Amino acid sequence: GGRKRGGAPMKGGAYAVGSIVLKPLRGCSAEDFVAAFTLNVVGAAILTKALLPALKKHSSSEDPAGLVFFSSVAAKKGLANHAVVSAAKGGVEGLAAAMAAELAPSVRVNVVAPSLTWGGSPSEMAATLASNEKVAKAVAAAHALPRLGRPDDVAQAAMFLMGGGSQWTTGAV
Repeated sequence: GGRKRGGAPMKGGAYAVGSIVLKPLRGCSAEDFVAAFTLNVVGAAILTKALLPALKKHSSSEDPAGLVFFSSVAAKKGLANHAVVSAAKGGVEGLAAAMAAELAPSVRVNVVAPSLTWGGSPSEMAATLASNEKVAKAVAAAHALPRLGRPDDVAQAAMFLMGGGSQWTTGAV
C-alpha cells in the first residue's frame, strides 16, 4: 500500500527547507554553493523520488497529486549579497519546471517563492532584518502589497497549490 497520513491516501507533499548565505560573491566559497545546492535542489529531488510511488498510486489526470517546493524572490529579483541563495533557489525552480513536465498528468509540481516573512518563529536572519523598523519598512515598500509576508500567507499558498483548487496548475512559481 501507499504511505498514509491520518488514514487518508497521500495526495501531496512539500519540501520547505532552505538556507540563507548572505555575503558578497568575493566572500563565497565553492562549498557555500555546493552545500546550498545539495540542500535545496538535491534534497527536493530525493524527496520527490521517495514520494512518487505513494503519490502515483492515489492520483490520476482527473485528480492529480500536488508537490510544492520553496524558492525565494531572490532567485529572480537580483539582490546584492544573494549569489548563493539565488543560485540554489533558481535550481529549485528549474527542477520544479522539469518535474512538472515529467510527472504530468498525475502529479503537479509548483513553487512558492516568498520574500521576507515575519511572525511565528522567525529565522535569525528574518528577525535581524524585520526587527529593524527602517529595514522592515524598506523591504515592505518594495512589494506591490506593502507589508512583510506572514508565515500563514506562505502556508496558505502552499496548501492551495497542493490541494484540489489548483488541479490545473503545474510548473508555476
